[in-house]
Amino acid sequence: MSSKIKVLQVIPKLGFGGAETGCYDLAHFLAEQECKSFLITSGGELLKYVRRDKVKVIRLPVQSKNPIIMVFNFIIIFFIILFYNIDIVHARSRAPAWSCLWACFLSRKKFVTTFHGTYNFSSKLKLIYNSVMVRSELIIAGSNFIFNHISENYNKYLNTSKKKLMVIFRGINLEYFNSENISETKVNTLVQRWNINKNNFIVLLPGRLTKWKGQEMFIEALSLLSEKYNKKNFHAIILGSDQGRSVYFKKLLLLVERYRLGKRITFIKNCKEMPVAYKLADVAVSSSIEPEAFGRIAIEAQAMNKPILASNLGGSKETVLNGKSGLLFKSEDAEGLARIINKLMDMNKESLRLMGEQGRKNIEKKFNVDQMCQTTFTEYKKLLK
Repeated sequence: MSSKIKVLQVIPKLGFGGAETGCYDLAHFLAEQECKSFLITSGGELLKYVRRDKVKVIRLPVQSKNPIIMVFNFIIIFFIILFYNIDIVHARSRAPAWSCLWACFLSRKKFVTTFHGTYNFSSKLKLIYNSVMVRSELIIAGSNFIFNHISENYNKYLNTSKKKLMVIFRGINLEYFNSENISETKVNTLVQRWNINKNNFIVLLPGRLTKWKGQEMFIEALSLLSEKYNKKNFHAIILGSDQGRSVYFKKLLLLVERYRLGKRITFIKNCKEMPVAYKLADVAVSSSIEPEAFGRIAIEAQAMNKPILASNLGGSKETVLNGKSGLLFKSEDAEGLARIINKLMDMNKESLRLMGEQGRKNIEKKFNVDQMCQTTFTEYKKLLK
């Protein structure tokens, strides 16, 4: 049966985010199961790594929310479904999901969605627009937090026996995110490039520069760490692009200047090999002030044997073993974050190592990319039956 399954995934852009990497991993997994794997996207940095001999890539402007372009995408996707005799269409974002919904309705093919975030639904119009993600036959939530969010806010769209809502935890590539596979040479090269003193306690905060990721609170916590706890031997790396939010980036720079932390905080726009950045760090932080749908940073850090400090919101409460693989702190509580960073700085290296080992075991057990892909594939086959 598996050899007959043809799956088309549709995603706006194929970057390095959680939704995108999950799409990429599943596309190649399906090809290994002797399925026909198709991918529609507008582009993205991750696209160059797609194995074209295994995955058929089609470029369309599916990132656009322009109604005219969405109709155009619907027509093209409809003919792609017919031409390649696609069995299942899996949409991973709202705008392309509308095009896929119409195309699947006309072609009578199976429609699957993955609900990747808590989309803004401040108005009825927004709620209707978001509802396309629960108009499929199989709705996948990336965490129990998202599952509950869907159940509470989109219940009227779920009232049918033909729909299935389920949790499939996101997974990551445990070979790629494996500290044993990262050489000290690579780490030392990155240390020199970023001008980091390895003798300091390195705190890594990955994530795009945007207010809800909590960089302002993080900088305030570091100020308290320096002034209240008299810790001077640390260096923080804020790793992420502002994605055009230049005003916010300037605000962060002014905050660093105000707290006189210029020599202790480094801003890095991007890193092509994130495992190297994690291995360089002593601890990773996820300081979000709004709930993470899943919390990829917490997963990656634990996979790399690094203790994770995360806000006690959303998906992080499911992925972090509080007190074992990391520590949860109250959201927007700079004092609380400063206190636990200070606590970790006072711990010996053996205790930090054991905490990192617990994190790796946690990820291997629950958040393996192969497990994510296999579960999704199994649900595909159930859907076709």
